[in-house]
Amino acid sequence: MPRYETPGDGSDAITSRNGDAAPRIVIAVVRTGGIAGLRRRWRVEREPEEAPEWVALVERCPWDQRMDAGEQTGADRYVWSIHAVLPDEQREQVVPDALLQGAWRELVDAVRAADSD
Repeated sequence: MPRYETPGDGSDAITSRNGDAAPRIVIAVVRTGGIAGLRRRWRVEREPEEAPEWVALVERCPWDQRMDAGEQTGADRYVWSIHAVLPDEQREQVVPDALLQGAWRELVDAVRAADSD
């Protein structure tokens, strides 16, 4: 089974380690920031026919919404980079911790829970 990874800087597609496009549904979350500035990563991979609930979670998120935390930014705050590869599209968004709510929070919590299993 191929393994998929994100580039870490949030700028590239999720790809397999050998560089092929990901044939599965892949959702990756990277949290940066905090007092220590540590980076944490979680990822879920599923076959498209086995993952309608993951597709629904991704589609509920407002991917085209501009993310601006206003005055709630700071060196010690978390930032969440969210990448989703579906069969027909790829999405990417950076969400400040202050705006991680609603559909974004549901998606992040689901990925974190699935990756800890």
